[in-house]
Amino acid sequence: MSLTASEKAGVRAVAEELYARFLATGAAPVETDILQPAGTLLDLYGEDIRARAYVTADPGLGEMMLRPDFTVPVVQAHMRDGAEPARYAYMGEVFRRQEDPQARAREYLQVGFEVFDRAAPAADAEVFALFSDILAPLKLRPATGDIGILMAAVRGLSTSDRRKAALLRHIWRPRRFRALLDRFAGRAAPSPARAALLSRLKSDAPAALVEAAGPLVGLRSAEDIAERATALIEDAQTPPIAAPEAALLYDLLNLQAPALAALAHLRGIAPMLPAITPAIDTFAARLEALQARGVDVANLPFEASHGRTTLEYYDGFVFTLTAGDANLPAIASGGRYDALTAQLGQGGSIPAVGGIIRPELVARLRGDL
Repeated sequence: MSLTASEKAGVRAVAEELYARFLATGAAPVETDILQPAGTLLDLYGEDIRARAYVTADPGLGEMMLRPDFTVPVVQAHMRDGAEPARYAYMGEVFRRQEDPQARAREYLQVGFEVFDRAAPAADAEVFALFSDILAPLKLRPATGDIGILMAAVRGLSTSDRRKAALLRHIWRPRRFRALLDRFAGRAAPSPARAALLSRLKSDAPAALVEAAGPLVGLRSAEDIAERATALIEDAQTPPIAAPEAALLYDLLNLQAPALAALAHLRGIAPMLPAITPAIDTFAARLEALQARGVDVANLPFEASHGRTTLEYYDGFVFTLTAGDANLPAIASGGRYDALTAQLGQGGSIPAVGGIIRPELVARLRGDL
């Protein structure tokens, strides 16, 4: 829904109020360009991001993208010339394409806070407690998760590296991830099209089939197609994921419990899936840090799959703060993105965690709009 000029001014006033709260912690103000190089974001997230962002072409700079969020440019700026540790605050517009413009805004203000600090669990607790405190008058519902536990579980599976890479690539696409897991665990047969393709590939070598198909159409070379065909054959010959391991992964995907109860459950299954033990230790340390900041971890909701539909840079702790209105998106959200700093760090990396608040939604809940 479009805002009037006076409503936009009111939202900006709320944004400035939130921004001031972040700056009061000692965070340094940071600005980023509205037009961002599309190549960086496409490299990180693949072509899928085109469906969620506005892309344009500049005659001198090439393909550019209206800023879909602040985290990537803030990380780039920090990794280029930032000191350790560092805290940043920002305020500005972000732009998202929407299938239904009446349901979600195409352009809206974000106010954010990012922490680059090697004291990872303590920094997680700092960010979550700060956001909870700022938004406490709204009585929002918290939800937390830890994508790092799920990623560790996938990496610890006794299956091929190719299959583990496919699952990790689709962690942020829950339906695709579940379909892959069902197939890799032998719980679902290949689709008819895939079965027909595999049957055809058994009749001759991939390179010979490509040559017999006639002229190439598209950007892939004959070698690329043959390599993909060989990968399909190798995958079809890979044994299913062992039933006990698959059962533990399904259990983890469905885990929802208060944080302390979730920790006890995870410790119970760790002997059967030892690869998750370091991630569980981090989870436990985070809960101690949260408790030290006054967070009631005995009743703090935890979901192992929480945060899997957001941008693909979160790889650890994730959180949201939501209102009772199911039609409203999260008022605040955030998480840990350590791997992103390594991807953009030109050889360096540092643990990082942050989050954003939607000031328009805060204004609506307060009755300012």
